[in-house]
Amino acid sequence: MKPSPNLICPCGSKQKYKKCCQVFHHGKVPSNALLLMKSRYSAYCFGLLKYIIKTTHKDNIDFQEDIISWEKDIKSFCENTNFEQLRILDFIDGDNIAFVTFYAKLSSNGEDISFSEKSKFYKVNDIWMYHSGEFLENSLS
Repeated sequence: MKPSPNLICPCGSKQKYKKCCQVFHHGKVPSNALLLMKSRYSAYCFGLLKYIIKTTHKDNIDFQEDIISWEKDIKSFCENTNFEQLRILDFIDGDNIAFVTFYAKLSSNGEDISFSEKSKFYKVNDIWMYHSGEFLENSLS
């Protein structure tokens, strides 16, 4: 789905998409891991496969050399998931490593899914990349 620039951005900023995550999806490099995390969430909402792949660290467990297969996997996930809410719980910034803890509410095939995750990001050549995430026990509802 091609996102409308005038939609409220799904990242939770309450800004229009064109003034929020769209700038990153069109090539601007996020200045910190929090902006990257939020723009990745929006990219999943809109099925922006190339952005998700481009911002994933090569040491991530889901990283695949076979880009076509990886795109199919992400596309299937995006098409079968409703991304309903993102809430940032914590952000620990650093020079080359950062952490974003968030709560997400999704649904897939009629099933509600909510979870909290602490995501790890590494800065590689001055660009933040999503490395990994750890699910937290106490998910909010």
